[in-house]
Amino acid sequence: MTELEIEVEVEGTGVHVPEGAALLTAVHSAGIALPALCSDDRLSPAGSCRTCLVRADGQIAAACVTPAASGVRVETTTDDLRQLRREAVELIASSLPPRALADGNPSELAHVCRSMGISPETAQSSAGRGRDDSHPYVHLALTSASRAAAVRTRTTCGYCGVGCSLEVAAQDGEVTAVLPARDGPVNQGHACVKGRFAHGYLTSSERLTRPLLRRDGRLEPVGWDEALGHVARGLRKAVEAGGADAVAAISSARATNEENYLVQKFMRVVIGTNNVDNCSRLCHSPSAAGLTASFGLSGGTDSFDDVERADCLLVVGANPVEAHPVVGARLLRRVLHGAKLVVADPRAIGLALHADVHLRPCPGTNVALFHGLAHVLLGEGLIDEDFLRRRATGLPELAELLDDYPPQRVADITGIPAADLIAAARLYGRAQRPAIVYGLGVTEHLHGTDGVRSLANLAILRGAMGTGRGHGVNPLRGRNNVQGASDMGALPDLVPGYGKVTDPAARSRAEAVWGVPVPHRPGLRIPDMFTAARAGDLRALWVIGEDVCATDPDANRVAQALDACPLVACNELFLSETAGHADVVLPVASWLEKDGTFVNFDRRFQRVRPAVHPPGEARSDCDVVRSLAAVMGVDLGCATPADALAECGRVAPVFAGLSHARLDREDAVPWPCPDPDRPGEAKLYTKHFATPDGRAHLAAAPYLPPGDQPDDDYPLVLVTGRRWAHYNSGSMTRRGGNLALDPVDFLDLNPDDAVRYDVRDSTQISVESRHGRARLTARGSEQTAPGQAFCSFHFPASGVNRLTSDHADTVTSCPEYKVTAVRVTAP
Repeated sequence: MTELEIEVEVEGTGVHVPEGAALLTAVHSAGIALPALCSDDRLSPAGSCRTCLVRADGQIAAACVTPAASGVRVETTTDDLRQLRREAVELIASSLPPRALADGNPSELAHVCRSMGISPETAQSSAGRGRDDSHPYVHLALTSASRAAAVRTRTTCGYCGVGCSLEVAAQDGEVTAVLPARDGPVNQGHACVKGRFAHGYLTSSERLTRPLLRRDGRLEPVGWDEALGHVARGLRKAVEAGGADAVAAISSARATNEENYLVQKFMRVVIGTNNVDNCSRLCHSPSAAGLTASFGLSGGTDSFDDVERADCLLVVGANPVEAHPVVGARLLRRVLHGAKLVVADPRAIGLALHADVHLRPCPGTNVALFHGLAHVLLGEGLIDEDFLRRRATGLPELAELLDDYPPQRVADITGIPAADLIAAARLYGRAQRPAIVYGLGVTEHLHGTDGVRSLANLAILRGAMGTGRGHGVNPLRGRNNVQGASDMGALPDLVPGYGKVTDPAARSRAEAVWGVPVPHRPGLRIPDMFTAARAGDLRALWVIGEDVCATDPDANRVAQALDACPLVACNELFLSETAGHADVVLPVASWLEKDGTFVNFDRRFQRVRPAVHPPGEARSDCDVVRSLAAVMGVDLGCATPADALAECGRVAPVFAGLSHARLDREDAVPWPCPDPDRPGEAKLYTKHFATPDGRAHLAAAPYLPPGDQPDDDYPLVLVTGRRWAHYNSGSMTRRGGNLALDPVDFLDLNPDDAVRYDVRDSTQISVESRHGRARLTARGSEQTAPGQAFCSFHFPASGVNRLTSDHADTVTSCPEYKVTAVRVTAP
């Protein structure tokens, strides 16, 4: 027994439990089953159902809410206790219709009733109590709208970047239920409405089941041999006409690590070009660039488990309550347990409602805000001078820059009151273990990389990474495998493991494994691909799992690029807007139908396993890439996804310790992980930073205004983002019950602006920018500040990304989604 344990006697047997544990923990430790219908270790105890009654030192008590005391004697099996517990269960059951207890009902209550011999007849008659099926997923009495199944598969969620572990139940080839894994390393038994329920798209009548080939302007079903043969001929023709760089591919964060690895290998080995990119270009490429410049590696500095131990959270440009609900819930729980919270976001949403200080900067002014916070930290001595002296560089240059960002000047730029800025800086600066969590509100700007680096400055000034004095800087990835797609080298300037294509050593490692030269010149980024296509220089484009016509900015120009390109091939689940412009459409498997791995937002590799087979003739992207290479006369190797990850580890030493077999044993392993016999590094930089000189680099980048600016013609600033029920372009969540939960594409306006522009709630309005027009439904919302508007991008038919501009981050080409000048007009 440790100093933090006590001994409790349960039915004559001594058991050891942590100090402060409930009697229920002691009972379970003794191996005794006890019903506890209102108890869930994911929630605070309630003690309301009275089904876990025990006798402790002669007193009857609810075991779930009664703290264990050293030496207490607990009884559970006496006849009177059994009868009391049975009566409590019967009382609950008596208020329910018989169907709630019927044989085959998988609910915990039904299971407890069966174990006690309580029959469905104990429940009240259905008369007087109707059935409520109005919710698409939760039916009264509080059962999920799924039937039980015999076969369960553990996998990783394919929606946001949290990386929730799920148990997928399937029967007769269909998914019947998805449950959060109670021992999930990240989600700890929780799941959001998307991961838990949004799998109806699997059986949608719109799923693609056969390859499609365009003939006489129409897409027609063909066999795989014909489709792949057409693509192969088009690729050869493009190379013959314009060289290898006349071909490009856009890989996907929806794809597995192994699929992304094979796509970039195909482009470099089969085609001979670095023209490969992925959708991180449109979201977190400034994170990769900024974190690498500041610290040396492109991932967040700490595990989320560490972040959850912070005593002050600085949450910037993120709405995890809606976009990452499991993370949002864990952060809120930490705040409710006493951590201080500073939220920096233009909108009054989610965690902002619980913040000690809510900073509402004008969109596009992040760099000034972060410099203002740093000014206060430096001016009030809230810095770690020893850390800065030993482990950081750039302080003199930054200090000189910060002289220009006193609180009042920052207030003039950002619109944040100087007093709030100072209060926020003091909370972060005086904390013992501060942590920074940020999202796309930091990255999707004209100066997004400067924003990431200026935010990282705050942690460096505090010495809050790689030490026990804080939990660093941690980006919330928007999609399931944004981190992994880049880790695998699906980037125009980097091979797997972030070796630069301009670095002979990095190229030679890849060449030794692949057996062919790797081009030394960086390839085209996604926006450059579209520019090259419109100019006639790009002659073949392979789009894998991305609806670029719906999600990329200035969508009208994207469509023009696709129409100008002689060959466009598309891997998709549905006939998306992008697929509608393609010459060949290849049907592929979704995340619930494939084998491989994802990397979540805090760098954890986790397994993805197929719960059901893909429909019809659909194949995994791995199979498609290997098959196309074979048609072109090249054997890519990597017969299985496990082989692909193993080969990646030979190319990139940072992944050498990872394998499917290891992940099957350990569930989740973070990178860097160079050794199969040692754990991965969950907390980075404990000894030194991964920069060339081993130090953290402070950045002295001045604030520069956003690219798009409001004026008299376009007076509102539009910010785009996510809503709670949908994901990305909505291609999966709109094909199921989630559409009933959130069916309307709203434009949120401050009520004062709605009056000013004569816009009424729930009316269709026209939204115009300098680049295009969209139609949305107006909604007044105090969450949105005056002069601003907010909408999602989950409904492509509304045309939101026809509004957004081609302004992009000056370092990475990430689009400026968060600042678009617009005007609204009523019909």
